[in-house]
Amino acid sequence: MSDFDLVLKGTVVRADKVIENGYVAVSDGKIAAVGDGEAPQAKERHELGNSLILPGAIDAQVHSLSQKNQEDFIWSTRSAAAGGVTTIVDMPYDEGNLVCSAEAVARKIAHAGEQARVDFALYGTVDPEEGARRIPEMVAAGVSAFKFSTFGTDPTRFPRIPPQLLEECFAAIARTGLTAGVHNEVDEYVRAAMEEVRASGISDYRAHAMSRPPLTETLAMLEIYEIGAETSCPAHVVHCSLGRGYDIARRYRDEGFAATAECCIHYLTLDEENDVARLGGKAKINPPIRPREEVEKLWEHVRAGNVWLVSTDHVSWSEDRKTNSDMLANASGVPGLEAMVPLFVKGALERDISLTWAARLMAANPARHFRLTGTKGALDIGKDADITILADRPRTYDAAASGNNVVGWSPYNGIELPWTVAGTYLHGQLVFDGTTVLAEPGHGTFVRPEAV
Repeated sequence: MSDFDLVLKGTVVRADKVIENGYVAVSDGKIAAVGDGEAPQAKERHELGNSLILPGAIDAQVHSLSQKNQEDFIWSTRSAAAGGVTTIVDMPYDEGNLVCSAEAVARKIAHAGEQARVDFALYGTVDPEEGARRIPEMVAAGVSAFKFSTFGTDPTRFPRIPPQLLEECFAAIARTGLTAGVHNEVDEYVRAAMEEVRASGISDYRAHAMSRPPLTETLAMLEIYEIGAETSCPAHVVHCSLGRGYDIARRYRDEGFAATAECCIHYLTLDEENDVARLGGKAKINPPIRPREEVEKLWEHVRAGNVWLVSTDHVSWSEDRKTNSDMLANASGVPGLEAMVPLFVKGALERDISLTWAARLMAANPARHFRLTGTKGALDIGKDADITILADRPRTYDAAASGNNVVGWSPYNGIELPWTVAGTYLHGQLVFDGTTVLAEPGHGTFVRPEAV
């Protein structure tokens, strides 16, 4: 008689330790046992050799609906499954639907529920004209966090939230137990710098970083953390490209405040002098990709424990939105769901950084951040059997060749990945077999944060 439904045997990577010759056992869609040595019997048993067995990744920052009639959840969650991401947290800045009310949240849950192949959680935001009054109703509707921006990308879809309104929103969120995440760029400073760049006549790849110098980012972070300190609200910077930014966050934490910073995989992988120079608009991201020296500083902050989350800030703009010769005319953002986990593992191993950080920064900490720890984020008994398998199988990444992306371009095309996703399990069911996404649209479910 079989003891379990599924047993996977290999190198188990947890947030606290790596278990060589380990195993994970699953029953009824939940983790039932984790150990080392001889694995128990099961209805389905896989000897995976030296393959890595990780908790399914939770991508804390995904934009599935930024461009109408483009990606949508049917594609974003397909890329997620192929990348070992078992839960995505989708951003509230959807073209045609700012997610700023209980009605908008419910509409998005219904829409995504029909398409999602992996589980999904949602961010909410506010309409500046309405202020913070709808925050409680969005909490009741099930959002896991709130997102704001100190820079106005678009007055309707992605508006700037000025300091006094940000304080009002933080104060309202502080009463809910959720976290306030903020896009960190000083609006006035960026706009003035953009005008200076245009006046200079520089329009090639250099223009973007010139229009968003480091101070535009770090000054915004100080504003965000000071408002968090004033309101006792957990303050989170959703993407920090600078080592100095993590120093700032650490200082606030040392003073006793809830101040965290997120690092996107592109900031740990790409650099300005090589990749942005080569890719142009296909590497345009806000805040910008920084020089290689800054990339290495970020990895040291990973090693030191100063990075709270690693995410993608995934958005799949159509190619025509990313190939203008005028750098500033391109849309900002890149796809990354399929590549994040193997890219992080590659970077960590190259720098002799423990793979426990992969389990912590892409699973355990996101689960804690979005209050999903009861079911998500770890290979612990009783949690959802969301599992990612990485095999020692080198390949050159090609977004078009995999067939799991709505666009055929990626800033990561051509990168050699020494470890690649060989399997993804959601609730104990195989949703990606290393080649094909098996999960049908609607297989994934909406996940709500646990009550305080």
